[in-house]
Amino acid sequence: MNVLIACEYSGAVRDAFTRGGHMAVSCDLLPSETPGEHHTGDVRDLLYLDCWDLLVGFPPCTHLANSGAKWFEQKRADGRQQQGIDFFLLLATAPVPRIAIENPVGIVSTTWRKPDQIIQPYQFGHEATKTTCLWLKNLPHLTATNIVGKGERHVTSGGNSLPKWYNLPPSPDRWKIRSTTFPGIAQAMADQWGHLPALPETL
Repeated sequence: MNVLIACEYSGAVRDAFTRGGHMAVSCDLLPSETPGEHHTGDVRDLLYLDCWDLLVGFPPCTHLANSGAKWFEQKRADGRQQQGIDFFLLLATAPVPRIAIENPVGIVSTTWRKPDQIIQPYQFGHEATKTTCLWLKNLPHLTATNIVGKGERHVTSGGNSLPKWYNLPPSPDRWKIRSTTFPGIAQAMADQWGHLPALPETL
């Protein structure tokens, strides 16, 4: 398969598909953190090439996730939220036969449609919780590969309960660590979506 991984700089999903024998290319405004086929730039540079069998997209959630709901009014007023929605839909409705778009719980569920599946890292071998929504086109739901414990939690000074892995000290790379796809999920995507039969040309 020819696989385009949109908005990925870590190489986690790209490398999982590459290990499976696929031609996988990641794309992000940031350079790749690991060696591999990567386009540093706008995903539109590659999105409309008539060669992709599968698109896996990770559009930025900064203006979409419910965790930032207290800023929604301001972001709606200055247009940032609509820009986020428009980019999400650019990927979700791209002319690619099979598509998976990942995002946390957020406003896309009401402004467009509810996700097809919600997964957790602890279903794929990682003792952690991170509610992850998937919007799918011509793809089956991911099947859990290794269900483990949900991991420890941390109660903040404000009384919020957060996964301990998410409670990282301030650093320039904290947002990167929090947003990187768990390896078990990346591998499940490659194993379960990388060997599907060809779709009829009408699709």
